[in-house]
Amino acid sequence: MINLIIKTFKRYAWFKRFNAKVTYELLAKFVPAEDWHFMNYGYEPNADEAPLHLNEQVLQPYPLQMYHYLATKTALATKDVLEVGSGRGGGARYLANAMNPNSYLGIDLAQSAVDLANKLHRQSNLKFIQGSAEEIPLPDNSLDVVINVESSHCYGNVDQFLSEVKRVLRLGGYLLLVDFRNEVKNMELFQRQIRNSGLKLVQEENISKNVIAAIEAENPAKVKRIEELIPKRWQKLFSDFAGVVGSRFYNTLKNGTRVYYRFVLQKV
Repeated sequence: MINLIIKTFKRYAWFKRFNAKVTYELLAKFVPAEDWHFMNYGYEPNADEAPLHLNEQVLQPYPLQMYHYLATKTALATKDVLEVGSGRGGGARYLANAMNPNSYLGIDLAQSAVDLANKLHRQSNLKFIQGSAEEIPLPDNSLDVVINVESSHCYGNVDQFLSEVKRVLRLGGYLLLVDFRNEVKNMELFQRQIRNSGLKLVQEENISKNVIAAIEAENPAKVKRIEELIPKRWQKLFSDFAGVVGSRFYNTLKNGTRVYYRFVLQKV
């Protein structure tokens, strides 16, 4: 019943914004685990993508790989980078450290997430601020790359987000984006919005199978972490949110009614 009510209200832009803000405010405030840095569903690379060899053990390697293989679509070194929807900041910290951008700014609608990210991730070229994807608080033509990981499905006005990205990017700059839609028709709508954004579509790829493989590989560790971090009465609800094997998210992705894509766009 609750899921039906939420699904009905998600048709309204104001509710999508409200739901996203409340959800991520609460998660950052009440589950502030210092070693839980990522919130995406993870990525298993394609056979033609170079393996990622990390110098240190990472608790969430598959969500980290989502960032890594997205960011390799262009060079970040010496560039000014913005991540819209930076969440707990783990992806931002990894890219700011591994890819050597001049600056990396993360913005998120949830102030609690921003506060947590600033607390957990401190380095000279990285910071986090509160801000909206639909009203990016930066000047025109001020960025080389915008990164957006599993966030755009929460926005009330996706066209406005894409317009804001185009505004803040410098000529030749890139938008690197990964996200899902809960139905194929909604992904087709998103694809039309992308094509009408005024940004050049450089690459588009259905990575549903990569995300499914990551979910399956990470599942034992994810289930264990949920049992450790989440009160028992909330574990089933959170397991559905986290997309464990057997959850609605996993099942719909597996049967093809939900799809997950990766996009590379350029301002030309």
